Amino acid sequence: MTSSTGTQLHDLTALEQAAAVRAREVSATELVEHALARIEALDAALGAFITVTPERALAAAAEADRAVLAGDELPRLHGVPTAIKDLNNTAGVRTTFGSAVLADFVPDVDDAVVTALAAAGTISLGKTNTPEFGFPCYTDNDVAGPARCPWDTTKLAGGSSGGAGAAVAAGLLPFAQGSDGGGSIRIPAGINGLFGIKPGRGRVSNGPFSSEVTALGVQGPLTRTVRDAAAMLDAMAGPVPGDPFWAPPLPAGETFLGAADRPVGRLRVGRYLDSGMPGADVHPQVRAAFEDASALLASLGHEVEDLPGPPLTDGVFPAFEVVWALSATTLPVPESAVPRLRPLTRFLRDRGLALSARDAMEAMFTLRVFARRFVQATSGYDVVLAPICTLPPRPLGWFDGDGDGAADFERQKRYAAFPAVYNVTGQPAVSVPLWWTGDGLPIGTMLVGRPADEVTLIALSAQLEQARPWAHRHPAMW
Repeated sequence: MTSSTGTQLHDLTALEQAAAVRAREVSATELVEHALARIEALDAALGAFITVTPERALAAAAEADRAVLAGDELPRLHGVPTAIKDLNNTAGVRTTFGSAVLADFVPDVDDAVVTALAAAGTISLGKTNTPEFGFPCYTDNDVAGPARCPWDTTKLAGGSSGGAGAAVAAGLLPFAQGSDGGGSIRIPAGINGLFGIKPGRGRVSNGPFSSEVTALGVQGPLTRTVRDAAAMLDAMAGPVPGDPFWAPPLPAGETFLGAADRPVGRLRVGRYLDSGMPGADVHPQVRAAFEDASALLASLGHEVEDLPGPPLTDGVFPAFEVVWALSATTLPVPESAVPRLRPLTRFLRDRGLALSARDAMEAMFTLRVFARRFVQATSGYDVVLAPICTLPPRPLGWFDGDGDGAADFERQKRYAAFPAVYNVTGQPAVSVPLWWTGDGLPIGTMLVGRPADEVTLIALSAQLEQARPWAHRHPAMW
């Protein structure tokens, strides 16, 4: 399906789609029908979705079209298709959390981020693929199988927002919601050639449930452009009553979308290539992407220098592992169904249940002290630059092919050695798609901001996007 200008509808960015709906150049129904047709044609090869909801989406699109024809005041993203990660509750829509144990679960409540995106005018087409309870850094499960990278469908799309990443990269959606507890937005964004934002802690509500106990998880956008991500973050941002963390709001009249058009000035960028994770060697292609991003930043006038001394992350990983395992101790799974969980989930659950209360509290305390010290140690830098993953995208079955949950976890630790630090500190971080390997696989680079300073990251990312455009790059299935 094409727009009035002859452009394929999926070639339009989310903001361009919204503008076309507002100008009555295309209807929300046409956008939704086009996206549903692409899902029907392409998703069997991708595994981007667990559940598709065409009837609900078309009904919402018809309502959106009525609002346009009535001349109602329209929200910024009115009529734009999206989807919700299947770790997020959606009232009346199956929510499996990527687990066969919950394959028929239907919540009676929406998560706060689902409500916020609907209020912004977006229309959900369903639930995107995610691994069991979001634990792995890749997406595969016993409900829908693996989410595959559109650039090479023999490779995993990353996790835990792998379905969202695959859907956006393949042009099934202009943007999608993800969540990130240890890299789960940045990893699939980097693998799939997308821009992704892990917001700062408290920027987007995790209500009414989610991960307030560990404070690791946040909600954020996966998009093809910086401006789309900024607009989606505007829609998602803000607390709800009862939230334990509130990021300071932007000054009156300012938006994250506005930050994408703001001159960024000269920044001091600290970079590092040693994650501090034993055995996590950086692949030459990842090193090349890192050096290329460093050179690009320097060419734009920024001061780029190595972080001084030994890795600042030494010692934090054992405590993070403990807290990650603790998250598996309260799964909504009856004891009789535990044997049906995947090996990794069972491994983490058993490890968490074997901990004492003292083990748990000491690990939480260690993470809090580390976060404070890390933020203080890097406070002289506007931005920190690092890789996301240590290796290019991995083949299907690379992590879990042997069925050993403990070995799976060890592979993940070495592969995703960089991003989880910033779930501990709560700093915002983005994945920027600046590098493709010789065989056409994306490798993203991570930029980290000061606490609650998404604005600088968005402004800098927009500058990088202008200098090295990436939105025109598409996989062959596009």
